[in-house]
Amino acid sequence: MLLLSKKDLKTTLEVFALFQWALSALVIGLPTSGGQISVTHRWLPVIECSPECAVILVNLYLVVFTPYWPVSVLMLTWLAFDWRTPERGGCRFTCVRRWCLWKQYCDYFPLKLLKTHDLSPSLNYILACHPHGFMSHSCFGHFATEKSGFSKIFPGIIPSILTLGAFSWVPFLREYVMSTGPCSVSQSSMDFLLTRRGTRNMLIVGVSGLAECRYSLPGSTTLVLKNRTGFVRTALRHGVALIPAYAFGETELYNQQIFTPGGFVSRFQKWFQSMVHIYPCAFYGHGFTENSWGLLPYAWPVTTIVGKPLPLPKIEDPSKETVAKYHVVYIDALHKLFGQHKTKFGFSETQELVLT
Repeated sequence: MLLLSKKDLKTTLEVFALFQWALSALVIGLPTSGGQISVTHRWLPVIECSPECAVILVNLYLVVFTPYWPVSVLMLTWLAFDWRTPERGGCRFTCVRRWCLWKQYCDYFPLKLLKTHDLSPSLNYILACHPHGFMSHSCFGHFATEKSGFSKIFPGIIPSILTLGAFSWVPFLREYVMSTGPCSVSQSSMDFLLTRRGTRNMLIVGVSGLAECRYSLPGSTTLVLKNRTGFVRTALRHGVALIPAYAFGETELYNQQIFTPGGFVSRFQKWFQSMVHIYPCAFYGHGFTENSWGLLPYAWPVTTIVGKPLPLPKIEDPSKETVAKYHVVYIDALHKLFGQHKTKFGFSETQELVLT
């Protein structure tokens, strides 16, 4: 009676893989909700507190109220010693990226990665992944693990997910996160990856960030992209190709409660957004039991289509006009990519991307 069937055991492992990563992301993310990230890994803004403040408070508590002050000293010493690592290519471990646990993670949905063109290892790339969704599950599964077949699909290419360096303030979890390949999204980090690591590097950015969460609803194709030009400027400064990618099904993984316009909660959401530039969403998936609400995403297939690389010229100090020009080129390519594949994933022929 206590033995699980193979099907039940696999389901349990899939749920564990999803939950432990989502929980890790929330632990890192909650103290940093006042910031805005580019890729993966802070959701559910709850309290405006910097990661620096959170770490300082924890260490003060350890020193003043407990006998564990040596733990605090060790943590701070390690952070001081390893401080620059997230901006110097991170600290990835191939063995962690190949954990069998990530196979369960990818099978939960399941996740699928498809390419439209081959990529040459003799070049560097910046891949912009849309839509951001609430937790960017597909982005993590494809580019921070090897269980969706990235290295076989793009042989010789090294992917690096970019996120705010705030995660580097959380001891132990920072090592766990970095072991799968993420790096800081700071300018110095991107410059390092594109100039000091040779070629074959692919930087993965979630251009829209948390600002897009308010539009993350089942069936939605709204992207926050009109005024997001920083990734284009960086690509021009280094002369690297831009690659559009679209994850069909990412917005189906969670639902959210839409409150009455003009009501108290709606007014609070707008006030909060005006204060910290993040729109607090009441999103939910399902829980550990049937028909319950929780943090787990719905088991919905997500297929990420990686489009054609767009070669850009190298311009050390591109003007606003030049950046705007190639931003339009990128948007046109993204529209084309979506249009070519939308009907395969349940969208009608008339459905288009909506950019804000």
